[in-house]
Amino acid sequence: MSESVVVIGNFDGVHPGHRRVLEAAHQAEPTLPLIVVTFWPHPLSVLRPGHGPQLLTRLEERIALLKQAGADEVRVIDFTHDFASWTPERFLSDVIRPLRPRRVVVGENFRFGRGASGTVETLREYGRGRFEVTALSLVQFESEDTCSTLIRQQLAAGNVRRAAEHLGRPFRFSGVVQQGDRRGRELGFPTANLPVPAILACPADGVYAGWVTRLDGLDAHGVPLAGRAPERWPAAISVGTNPTFDGLQRRVESYVLDRTDLELYGARIAVDFIDHIRGQVKFNAIDDLIVRMRDDVDRCRTLLRQEAA
Repeated sequence: MSESVVVIGNFDGVHPGHRRVLEAAHQAEPTLPLIVVTFWPHPLSVLRPGHGPQLLTRLEERIALLKQAGADEVRVIDFTHDFASWTPERFLSDVIRPLRPRRVVVGENFRFGRGASGTVETLREYGRGRFEVTALSLVQFESEDTCSTLIRQQLAAGNVRRAAEHLGRPFRFSGVVQQGDRRGRELGFPTANLPVPAILACPADGVYAGWVTRLDGLDAHGVPLAGRAPERWPAAISVGTNPTFDGLQRRVESYVLDRTDLELYGARIAVDFIDHIRGQVKFNAIDDLIVRMRDDVDRCRTLLRQEAA
């Protein structure tokens, strides 16, 4: 194997701080392949079951985002209890050194090895005579350190605009459309429904304006796009359990504005959240719900027109 430049980290969300690490690695060693080493599942979900954070992206999405950010290769380490017991030196000798790095680039808060005992200084000591080490400070947005934890907190508060500022893009939730209760269609607002797995982060329950994109290479009616760009539609998005009907399963339900002809069951879609409209409300009468839904749709339409202008 030829020499490489190696970047190490968890990279959940692949936010601007993560992308800056990859950019710095490429700038420092522009002629070398850039290899990213990341971990799955999240270490805390293994070390403290039930206490791991909800993730901003699925693994396949993380890999795709890392490659978009410049990674030539992504090495995914299976984070197990056995792996967690490795010393920092074993991690470096068994995982990093075989990649033949000329340089290793990490964030300044990088920790690794048993009990998170390895630090940037540990990395430098091991690398002396073997490879160079670059450690980067955190990226900030308006005096706040950008990190995955802060983005999760903003999503949990329903503040999707603030989350997008720290992500460098709108928060995206994706999945395969499942058949729901069909109540939305009966009310005149058919929705594309995505279940929310417990492992994934999602905005707080409520109504949002956003965009829906079909990801499987087909158009609104299931016809191949034949080289055309994926279709993207403005939407009113509901997150929650549908309390008016005593629902139990948390879902992301997207009504594509002014469209009742979409055929999306079984399609993989992405939902990009742009702004918060209101919190979740339980209505005592269906008519009251319909009136509020019409108002939600009007507000989403106006907001998204302004956002697209």
